[in-house]
Amino acid sequence: MRVEQLQAFLAVAETGSFQQAGQICGISQSTVSRQVQSLELNLGIQLFHRQTQTKLTLAGERLLPRARKICQEWQNAAQELSELLAGKQPELCIAAIPSACAYQLPSVLQSFGQDYPDVQLRVTALGSDRALKVLKDGLIDLAIVMQNPYLMSSPEMIVDHLYEESIQILMSSGHPLAKHQVVPWAELALYPQVVFKDGYGLQRLVQDQFKRQGLKLNAALELNSLDAFRGVVRQGSLVALLPYSALMEALKDPSLAVRPIAAPVLTRQVVLVTTSDRLQIPPIQHFRKLACELIPRATMVDN
Repeated sequence: MRVEQLQAFLAVAETGSFQQAGQICGISQSTVSRQVQSLELNLGIQLFHRQTQTKLTLAGERLLPRARKICQEWQNAAQELSELLAGKQPELCIAAIPSACAYQLPSVLQSFGQDYPDVQLRVTALGSDRALKVLKDGLIDLAIVMQNPYLMSSPEMIVDHLYEESIQILMSSGHPLAKHQVVPWAELALYPQVVFKDGYGLQRLVQDQFKRQGLKLNAALELNSLDAFRGVVRQGSLVALLPYSALMEALKDPSLAVRPIAAPVLTRQVVLVTTSDRLQIPPIQHFRKLACELIPRATMVDN
C-alpha cells in the first residue's frame, strides 16, 4: 500500500468522480483508476460501486476516516521534515565534558545563538562515555568528549578533532609535591588522589597511565564537579590529575598549586562527535562549523 493510492481513494470519495479526482491529484483519470484498483487488490475488497455514480461500498466507508488520518499524518511528517531540512529546528541538544562546558563552549554558544535565535540550546555536562551513549540513543545532537576510538568506531559517527591538552596535578599550595617544579610519576603514586567518577574518560586515561608506569593509583575519592575537586584538594591531603583547561581557576588561587608531570607527559584529545544523518540539518552543521573554528582559538594549553 502506498500513500498515493490512499490519496487517490480520498479524492474519488470526496468528488464522487474519477475524472475530478484526477484533476485534484494532478494526474490522469486512468492513473487514478489504476491506483484505486491496486489499493482494492492489496486490501482484497471493493471500495467503490462503479455505476452511473461512483459511491463508496461499506468497506470504502470504513476505510475513509482511517485513510484521512493516514494522509494527514503523512502530510504532517513531510512538513516537519521539510522544516527540519530548512533549519527550522526547535532545539539543539549537546552533551560535553565539564571543562568544555565551562571554558570552551561559551563563545560557541553565543555565536550560535546570534545566528539561530529561534533554536533553543540545551547543554548538559556529562562524562565522555555517557555523552556518547546518549548520542547513540538519539537523545542529543552533538557530543564534545575525550577521544576514544573504541566508542567512536561506528561508520555513521563523524569525529572532528578540536584540541589537545596536557594533564597536570592540582594540589594545595602546602602539599609536599608542591616543592617539585615537575613531579615524577613515582612521587605522585605515593599520595592519595581524588578522581572523576566511572564513565569519565579522564579516569580511564589516568588509570591506564599508572598501569603502564607499573604503579598503583590510590583513588581515595570520586567526584564529578570541578568546584568539588578544588574544594577537596584545598584541604591539603589529596591531589588530582586534571586537564589544563580545567585548572584556570586554580591558577588564580593562592591556596592551590598546579604542577606538570614528568615524562611521559600525559595528554588528552578532545573531539566533537555527531552522526552523518544529523549533519544534513543546517543548525547542526552550523554548530559543528563554529565549534571547529572557535574552540581551538579559545583553548589555553600548556605543554
